[in-house]
Amino acid sequence: MIILQMLSYPFMQRALIAGVLVSLCAALLGVSLVLKRYSMIGDGLSHVSFGALAIAVALGITPLYFSIPVVILAAFLLLRMASHPRFNSDAAIAATSASALAIGILVISLTTGMTTDVDNYMFGSVLAMSDQDVILSVILSVAVLVLFVRFYHQLFAVTFDESFSRATGLHVDRYNTLLAVLTALTIVLGMRMMGAMLISSLVIFPALTAMRLFKSFRGVILCAAVTAVVCFCVGLLISFAWSTPVGATVVAADLVLFLLSCAAASVRRR
Repeated sequence: MIILQMLSYPFMQRALIAGVLVSLCAALLGVSLVLKRYSMIGDGLSHVSFGALAIAVALGITPLYFSIPVVILAAFLLLRMASHPRFNSDAAIAATSASALAIGILVISLTTGMTTDVDNYMFGSVLAMSDQDVILSVILSVAVLVLFVRFYHQLFAVTFDESFSRATGLHVDRYNTLLAVLTALTIVLGMRMMGAMLISSLVIFPALTAMRLFKSFRGVILCAAVTAVVCFCVGLLISFAWSTPVGATVVAADLVLFLLSCAAASVRRR
């Protein structure tokens, strides 16, 4: 059976464990980001992560340990700009994204050169994940899930009405910062497998699919979580069977399910 054959390889076991956890985190956070119209922040942070990884490789530093604080800082700044009335958030995200990507490419071209490692960071690779990467991914993913569940009601409040939440005494900035930190961690963890070009799809597609099928916040959250995990597992299985890139195959699975949800929603309205 192809599933048992796939799981007989240690690198596929690592990919399944880390991928399921990161997909779950991305889906849960993606609902709040999409509803707050911050979905492009995921794309911007993935490019910042690529730039940070490139600098870390050039300096001989462990990439994840260097990129995590850098991306967290970038997430905090981007969310602050997005919530500030004087800033054009779309322009800020686009400028940050392009600048970080350019810096990363320049650093790599001047040091190690455009090697296979760069391709792995850009488009992802299950072979690039080490045991240390998986352990760190599991620890941080569990931390993200625990914090999300612990502050579920507060994140729900700031997602739908920041002004009312602020009026009731809720520390809106504190929970927006928490959302930024959790998103940054998820983006960095997913980079190795999905790549800088595709990681934002894990944030966006499950939320969009769930919103076509459910109206309540809890329903959307649960549906997005299930969608993300199922699409990742299906994408990983197809990738193994047909030797296609994992990141692109997972995104294709997400796209197919999103189109099916749109069709189902259209039929239900009739």
